[in-house]
Amino acid sequence: MRALVVLVTLACFAGAQHQALIDYLERRLLAIEDRISLWHEQTSRYTSELRELKQQMVSQLENLDKEKEALRTNLESVGTRVDRVEREMDYLETQNGAQPCVDVDDKLVEQQLTQVKEKNKAKYSKLSDCKDMISSIKAMKILKRLGGPKGMWTKDVKGGSGKVYILNGTDDDTIHEFASVQDFSSSLGTSLANLLRLPSTWKGTGHVIYNNHVYYVKEAEQLMVVKYDLRNGSVVDSAVFLAEDHVPVYSLTPETVIDLAVDEEGLWAIYATQQNERYISLAKMDASTLDIEQMWDSTCPRENAEAAFVICGTLYVVYNTKQPGRSRIQCVFDVNDMVTNDDAPLVYFPKRYGAHSSLKYNPQEQLLYAWDDGYQILYKLVMKTKLEI
Repeated sequence: MRALVVLVTLACFAGAQHQALIDYLERRLLAIEDRISLWHEQTSRYTSELRELKQQMVSQLENLDKEKEALRTNLESVGTRVDRVEREMDYLETQNGAQPCVDVDDKLVEQQLTQVKEKNKAKYSKLSDCKDMISSIKAMKILKRLGGPKGMWTKDVKGGSGKVYILNGTDDDTIHEFASVQDFSSSLGTSLANLLRLPSTWKGTGHVIYNNHVYYVKEAEQLMVVKYDLRNGSVVDSAVFLAEDHVPVYSLTPETVIDLAVDEEGLWAIYATQQNERYISLAKMDASTLDIEQMWDSTCPRENAEAAFVICGTLYVVYNTKQPGRSRIQCVFDVNDMVTNDDAPLVYFPKRYGAHSSLKYNPQEQLLYAWDDGYQILYKLVMKTKLEI
């Protein structure tokens, strides 16, 4: 009997524990269901908020695209207006001379001007009878795009063959020769070109083709100017350039250490040295012997210079900005002291693609052969007489 009571008691106790366990599990399941329901509600809310945010972002991006297009249109309009204003200012500068600040007797002014001109004539006659200087740029023609962002192209200035020469890059040894400008502009790439291999690699973009010869700069232990005959394919002469401690002549075209140029008077070298590193120097060379005849330190700074050329003994330096904009002739240096920066007009080049890596003047055609970001461009120049400034 006692055993039965004990068994019944144990059975009741076990039943109570079992029921408590079931109740506990039911409470836990209910808590989990509540949490799942809360998570589902929060997930739905987050999804809805993300959808609304996405719609807002899409709408804002569309508005930004519209504003970007409107801004681009406005910038193009402003650029057109700026170009128009610059052209009008250039025109006004050529039409209206600077007005005197004080009244001076006309006869006295005429007498002083005559004395200055006579003095300048005396200086000028020592070197040359060439009297032309740039007045403006009449037209621009884009021939094609061939090669890399930097290079040089030109005609033979004195040879008279009409051939066009392409020297692509700043360190190569292969010249592409075309029979004419028409062949060059109409060819697909270099398909119509004749390949000429130089005996050494050139340095920079400062080469010229003059009287059936290539004059180029070679960098070895010292900087050398090499004269190469195009007719028989041989080196005629080479000479170490006398100026020492060279630095890049243009800060925006650092690959060019010596820039050779040709004008009505012959061969020139544009360079810079550490002794006068802020400014550009100029030297007159003998095209036959490569001897340096005379040297000058100009007043034209190297900073922001991209290229230069020589016309009638006057150095024209072209400037730009590090982020390429519109090039302009901002400094001139005349070896005959006939043209100053105050006398020379500020000439702007038409808008192009980047910055000039080379500008080569052809005195027979009065054209500039320009290389601009791989584009080969011709600029037609308008000239005037120096003594009529």
